[in-house]
Amino acid sequence: MKIAIAGAGIGGLTAAMCLHRAGFDVHVFEAVGEMRPLGVGINIQAGAVRILSGLGLEPALAATAIETRELRFANRHGQTIWSDPRGRLAGLPWPQFSIHRGELQMILLAAARRMLGADRIAFGRRVAGIDQKGGKVVARFTGRDGSVIEEATADVLIGADGIHSAVRAGFHPDEGPPKWQGILMWRGVTVGKPFLDGATMVQAGHHTQKFVCYPISRAHATRGEALINWICDLHMGDDALPPREDWNKAGHLKDFLPRFEGWKFDWLDVPAVIRAAHAVLEFPMVDRDPLPRWSHGRMTLLGDAAHPMYPIGSNGASQAILDGEAITQELSAGGDPEAALQRYEQRRLPATARIVESNRRKGIDVMLDIVEQRAPQGFSDLESVLPAAELEKIVGDYKKLVAQDRETLLKLAGAQ
Repeated sequence: MKIAIAGAGIGGLTAAMCLHRAGFDVHVFEAVGEMRPLGVGINIQAGAVRILSGLGLEPALAATAIETRELRFANRHGQTIWSDPRGRLAGLPWPQFSIHRGELQMILLAAARRMLGADRIAFGRRVAGIDQKGGKVVARFTGRDGSVIEEATADVLIGADGIHSAVRAGFHPDEGPPKWQGILMWRGVTVGKPFLDGATMVQAGHHTQKFVCYPISRAHATRGEALINWICDLHMGDDALPPREDWNKAGHLKDFLPRFEGWKFDWLDVPAVIRAAHAVLEFPMVDRDPLPRWSHGRMTLLGDAAHPMYPIGSNGASQAILDGEAITQELSAGGDPEAALQRYEQRRLPATARIVESNRRKGIDVMLDIVEQRAPQGFSDLESVLPAAELEKIVGDYKKLVAQDRETLLKLAGAQ
């Protein structure tokens, strides 16, 4: 069976390798002309690392990334609300990794080229039109000048072409732009001193003003430094969504740093970290409404093309990786490809839709807002502000929702 994948991002490349390993003839088409290691930091949850490890990628990831030891939530005064061991420290068979998104992308690309063959991954191919006829999918791809440069025929087409997916737009031409609730994000990477244990991810503040930080480089750690990925979230009001061409534009410290000037914790000087970044990017926090269906005949969606979500709980890339495994398993079961895509959709669409909707309601971050509302000046006794039973329910419910609870992950380990 020949499978065409539109999009060579994290989800698309992972799906390509899973499908190739299962014996499918896989071809990947990517819109950009050249893949470069762009972006900032990203977290890959242990449940997704399980899949990458199965593809033989754990040594490369471990040599590049930080193995995350702890996730910590704190208020805007730097006081700890909740902390949780991650990956192997939580007794799981796999680690959680914090890594530069560009380095992860290049690790995946190099591995996919080795597995599939470099000629099976084509760049400068933007989806311009798709037809289904005679049990086949025919996709037309254009170059930068808009002219058709390739027409590919496959048994199945997977749209893994991101939040602005051309494949999704073909299914839903009137959907419009992504959804925005008024939060802008500024992101940067700073070389600094290690904080806490040198391998902790921290989320501090509350929903309308939050600071996230974690180290992402093994090479820096071996030199006694930390390459700190950081994110500042601010609610800016309910104006119109900034135009797409303004996404990932250069950010300006004057637009957000004054709001964080007082955030000097005993374990990290937040404004100093922000000032030391070599560059800052600004873009809106957006998602899209869950779709009623992903699959249309022999075409379906995967990753951000299917379920773009707010970056709460570090689930975006991890869910895309889980999609790649799921679609491989359903297509490998044999039978009618259309029925396999329907099973994939039934398996993954409801689960990811629940995460999208939960993240809109702040997801696990709700604990931050509860503490801010009940103790805006800080606390001396967390139990009197957020009782342990209430906190445990918030955490437990979210972990089960995203299938990152220990019981579910250990079941997966036993099934392998």
